[in-house]
Amino acid sequence: MPETQQAPRTSTLDTVAVASGDPGREQPWADLGLKSDEYARIREILGRRPTSSELAMYSVMWSEHCSYKSSKVHLKQFSEIPQTTPVGKMLAGIGENAGVLDIGQGYAVTFKVESHNHPSYVEPYQGAATGVGGIVRDILAMGARPVAVMDPLRFGPLDAPDTHRVLPGIVAGVGGYGNCLGLPNIGGEAVFDSSYLGNPLVNALCVGVLRHEDLHLAKASGVGNQVILYGARTGGDGIGGVSVLASETFDADGPAKRPSVQVGDPFMEKLLIECTLEIFAAGLVAGIQDLGGAGLSCATSELASAGDGGMQVELDRVPLRDSTLAPEEILMSESQERMMAVVEPGDVNAFMAICAKWDVEAVVVGEVTDTGRLQIDWHGERVVDVPPRSVAHDGPTYERPFARPTWQDALQADRAEALARPGSGGELRETLLRLVASPNLCDKSWITDQYDRYVRGNTVLAQPADSGMVRVDDETNLGVSVATDCNGRFAKLDPYTGAQLALAESYRNVATGGARPLAISDCLNFGSPEDPDVMWQFAEACRGLKDGCLELGIPVTGGNVSLYNQTGETAILPTPVVAVLGVIDDVTKRTPSHFQAAGERVFLLGETREELSGSEWAHVVHGHLGGLPPRVDLAAEQALGALLADASRDEVVTSAHDLSDGGLAQALAEASFRNGVGVSVSVADVAGGDGFVALFAESAARAIVTVTTDNADRLVALAERHGVPLTPLGQTGGDTLSVEGHFEVPVAELRAAWSATLPAALA
Repeated sequence: MPETQQAPRTSTLDTVAVASGDPGREQPWADLGLKSDEYARIREILGRRPTSSELAMYSVMWSEHCSYKSSKVHLKQFSEIPQTTPVGKMLAGIGENAGVLDIGQGYAVTFKVESHNHPSYVEPYQGAATGVGGIVRDILAMGARPVAVMDPLRFGPLDAPDTHRVLPGIVAGVGGYGNCLGLPNIGGEAVFDSSYLGNPLVNALCVGVLRHEDLHLAKASGVGNQVILYGARTGGDGIGGVSVLASETFDADGPAKRPSVQVGDPFMEKLLIECTLEIFAAGLVAGIQDLGGAGLSCATSELASAGDGGMQVELDRVPLRDSTLAPEEILMSESQERMMAVVEPGDVNAFMAICAKWDVEAVVVGEVTDTGRLQIDWHGERVVDVPPRSVAHDGPTYERPFARPTWQDALQADRAEALARPGSGGELRETLLRLVASPNLCDKSWITDQYDRYVRGNTVLAQPADSGMVRVDDETNLGVSVATDCNGRFAKLDPYTGAQLALAESYRNVATGGARPLAISDCLNFGSPEDPDVMWQFAEACRGLKDGCLELGIPVTGGNVSLYNQTGETAILPTPVVAVLGVIDDVTKRTPSHFQAAGERVFLLGETREELSGSEWAHVVHGHLGGLPPRVDLAAEQALGALLADASRDEVVTSAHDLSDGGLAQALAEASFRNGVGVSVSVADVAGGDGFVALFAESAARAIVTVTTDNADRLVALAERHGVPLTPLGQTGGDTLSVEGHFEVPVAELRAAWSATLPAALA
């Protein structure tokens, strides 16, 4: 008997007929993460006791990770934002595998960021690797070729033993999977804070490119169309997986539940990508869905629910790596590198031929019906007979209680502006050296050098640039730019403002490279939704993003919510990571973020205020978190972004670098490192001449730019036209960073401090 047809495990086999005739038998609904009222609701929907397979499907699809049952009441406000971008329309948005944007010239781009946090704590390498694989398949399912990835990461303190356990494995997993796929990793973050100890955040982003006519959606339409499962075989790895693991809090000693983390095979994924793209090119697909969280339970129910409403599946046709798997385990398995396609009967042979060419296993497992039911059979027995919407879209909705925390006022009253600060030039110098060497501001090349940033040959900007940028069209040089950002300390001080600051920083980083911001995707990482304090943070962050996007005129294309990110009673800093994507008409005119040559003039764009609360200075020097975050001025961000895009297009500036963590001092240092070009500045006209505030405040809506002497007047005119404050600082040259009247420090000394931290800690 072939492996996939061996005798099934029957100890848990539970058919519709048995379920209907044995309504009183106890079922392990609580062990599967269901609440008593949820189990009662399932019985009400079905009018009977669910089979074990149905119970498995509902448990994973109604999990927090898959159903967004605690967050969707807040996420729905994103639909109030007009679904258009500054340069075109959205071709697909919230509810699809990923958002798709028109970028002109007949091209569209799709991008999305998602989390794989809890699996990456349990098994760092595979958790991170399969996080990359899953987001790549989301992009592929839209009809796009994946062209780049990014990885916003959060870890516990750099000197903590568990950070040393998880960080190397996570970085190796991100790099190993992405490198094998031949996808450049063009950006991301690595942030350290004690709140992430025991709960690292692994967010993964992918960007894909397609022509408008190549767009595909996840729906099963056309009665009689065949349902084909193709890719890797289904195994026992990932049973429960992220759908269960990401849906409850870790206890103090580790995960409360440890279902098997998925195991990735990037070489199989590469075959799957090329096979799928050829299938798309041949016009053989009527609908398609990747298999990620919840596996076959998700793919079958979502395809059926979004299509004509009916599907019949022969589960015993599913190719297995483990022939002993029970039907409910097959339905719950989150084994990687799998896709499900809906194909017209006349196209099945051609579809199979392409799969065979790429050595990708493919099996017809079912067909589209007009029954309005998802019906799944296992060796002649019906084990699932459900309305597909009840599984995929009509799960529970919780209006969790939330309230402003009782400690919030005291936290905001504890302002960092009142802390002791350096006064002399020598103290300012030592503060700069300490900050550039701190874990959050130091050189991250120990991480990024493990990633291939330039494979495929279309990378234009990558780490350590402010944003990643890739060329879309080789002839016209059309390109796209992406940045991800979030300061969790700002979000803790004020989640509404903190979310808008994350949006503003990503927006600004895209603009510094010369691109026009178009849209966002978000990955909202928070603690337990059962804590009213956490739910208030989440609600405020969502409200902040909605209001911010409305003011900036850019839509939310989709994203991810990751809750229960806490160990015991300790929640992570609220971390609403925001990814902004922008378009640039000609990537050859992009603006680098580092100084290019000596003798160029340096200008500060934007206004500096005494805003130190939540800053890196307060965090590193005083271990302090309190006060109010920097003020948000989205009109100023828009004006700055427009100026930077115009300055890039018209080739006015030679470099541009945003000001954020570490303030002006950090930006000047980073701009000096790449080419070893020093800089001499005066801050007498910044922040009222207060050298400390001028150098280390973290006010938003600011950037430094350089221009040749011949272009200085053009920059002044641009700043006046856009209403952006402009302050001359000095000029580039020499081998020191010199602040007039305060201190100077050799660039080589700064660079040595900046670059030593991670290698010393992780060697």
